Amino acid sequence: MKKYVLYSLFYFLTLNSFGQSLQFGKQTFKLFNVTGEVVKFQGKDVLKIERDLKAFPFDINRLEATVDDIHYARLEGLDDFENGTIEVKMYSQIQNPSPFAGAAGFIGLYYRIQDNNSAFESIYLRPKVGRSDNQLYRSHTVQYFAYPNFKFDTLRKMAPFKYEGSAPVALNEWITMRIEVNGESAEMFINNLKYSSFIVDKMLGKSKKGSIGLFVDIATIGYFKDLKVTKRALKLKKTSEKVNDI
Repeated sequence: MKKYVLYSLFYFLTLNSFGQSLQFGKQTFKLFNVTGEVVKFQGKDVLKIERDLKAFPFDINRLEATVDDIHYARLEGLDDFENGTIEVKMYSQIQNPSPFAGAAGFIGLYYRIQDNNSAFESIYLRPKVGRSDNQLYRSHTVQYFAYPNFKFDTLRKMAPFKYEGSAPVALNEWITMRIEVNGESAEMFINNLKYSSFIVDKMLGKSKKGSIGLFVDIATIGYFKDLKVTKRALKLKKTSEKVNDI
């Protein structure tokens, strides 16, 4: 009985403490203010991640200060991603009951994460509104932000809709997200479509290289599998056709 109690305590600490590790296949993830475990889902092993609200409380009255922050699972053994491709399959559910009425299934990727978590870039999804019959809501499906100075609310005030967009996604289904990072730009592709759904032509973060992370936010149950990272040299872009204001 004593051994069982000690094992259970160790297992709990491994999954819930800041900076603890979790093995998933050949990949190791370090957890920051999230809980994580490997579970069977739809017959296959996947990584289940949820935000740990005890470790990092959510405050609706301090929304921007308590979202888009250090709550993610970091892929270990890769700390120099600068340019290249990040691809992952992910599945978003909303907790029931939900601790936040505005929950939208927030799920996505962090990249160029500094080792001390002082800076990183992100593109994530709000799958709940991806197929809304309201175009305004659809236009908030994709979100870019740069930690720590350019979170979602700051960007909405600074440049409405420039760092958000639409994508054909939904809750409770597998989504393949691919991000192509090249210099100051990032393009996001959904479900192996030929053309990107979203582009950030000039990222705002100061971090030029770093680690990769799996992100969830308030009220999301996130399932992840098949994370692939390919590093590439910087590609020189062809000059695109100039587009005047429309």
